[in-house]
Amino acid sequence: MTDTSPRPEGLSAYIAVTASYWAFMLTDGALRMLVLLHFHMIGFSPVQLAYLFVLYEVAGMVTNLCAGWIAARFGLTSTLYAGIGLQVLALLALSRLDPSWTVGASVVYVMLVQGASGAAKDLAKMSSKSAVKLLAPSANGGLFRWVAFLTGSKNMVKGLGFLLGAVLLAMLGFVWAVLGMAAILAVILIAVLFAMPPGLPKGRKGAKFSEVFSKSYNVNLLSAARVFMFGARDVWFVVGIPIYFYAVLSDGSTEGNRAAFFLIGTFMAGWVIMYGLVQANAPRILRAKIRPEADLIAAAHRWAWGLAIVPAGLTLASMFADGPQMWMTTTLIVGLLVFGAIFAVNSSLHSYLILSFTKAERVTMDVGFYYMANAGGRLAGTLLSGLTYQVGGLPLMFGTAAVLVALSSITVGYLKPAQR
Repeated sequence: MTDTSPRPEGLSAYIAVTASYWAFMLTDGALRMLVLLHFHMIGFSPVQLAYLFVLYEVAGMVTNLCAGWIAARFGLTSTLYAGIGLQVLALLALSRLDPSWTVGASVVYVMLVQGASGAAKDLAKMSSKSAVKLLAPSANGGLFRWVAFLTGSKNMVKGLGFLLGAVLLAMLGFVWAVLGMAAILAVILIAVLFAMPPGLPKGRKGAKFSEVFSKSYNVNLLSAARVFMFGARDVWFVVGIPIYFYAVLSDGSTEGNRAAFFLIGTFMAGWVIMYGLVQANAPRILRAKIRPEADLIAAAHRWAWGLAIVPAGLTLASMFADGPQMWMTTTLIVGLLVFGAIFAVNSSLHSYLILSFTKAERVTMDVGFYYMANAGGRLAGTLLSGLTYQVGGLPLMFGTAAVLVALSSITVGYLKPAQR
């Protein structure tokens, strides 16, 4: 049946989708830093900190699997609004955390709230990325440029969120920080409800849930590569590096903790902002406007092998460090910035290829399946981050990251240009 709904005005709809995604990711980044630093400060171990984010990633996997079908059935704007609204509720729920609860009760409660936040994040992400496939111009690399800008700008905003979370924790405390973010996001949701142009797909009643499982060779392989790639990032990003930096920077006093929060938030924010900036410029870096899909597949393979070198080098460097030391901290900062730049190109290539491989009629299904794999990689990385750092410190953590990137590169090597 032909869809008779008016086509949205491409640029205005793209701006509305991007703005709502920015607002969401600002609070997502801030919330992650608030939770990590607050619970580390009150005595949680690396493994306990990792547990706090487990349900966030599990919920992301389940949500992505279902969200593609939900969007196909009820429309893209419905899942976008649901994601933002659910994040507001998650922030309000987190403000009700009672300091008198036991550690076990606190862990369970925060895990459940983080699960809701994870579901919210992936509803918003799937909706935004799918909308780009439908809105972007197809000529002259338009799809790559539009998706690269959306993804890159999102990560720059999320990076600001990391800094915002650390600053809010230091200045306002945990409860007022999350309440303030909930209020701002609620206002933005109301604004987007009125500003979104009409015409994005409203959904089709015949969409079947079984369609979410992709039968595409390339979509399945790229999804597997995404698991390894994001596992390699989060194995150090989620718990290990922030806790290592805290050990180097804080003397345990209130002022020392505040300074450490600010410096850790600044680094994490700077890393994600730089990562997003490179992502947004990936089409220019790769000269994607004049390169066919086969060349970009080959580029994804080469850039992944280049990425594997960085954690391998950091593994060797950390084997010579005797506990938290300033020279090692400097090495880590430089190495992780290089990792972020190369990782950004890899991630941008993946984000383009998934939209290139899928067809318009099942874009929400394939994008949802792909980001389910993305969440699976983050889940594996989150669990490994606390475990590897607690068991083997920096060498085991970065060694694991190097192996995961190598597996991603091997998987990408089997991709084939899509048959048009």
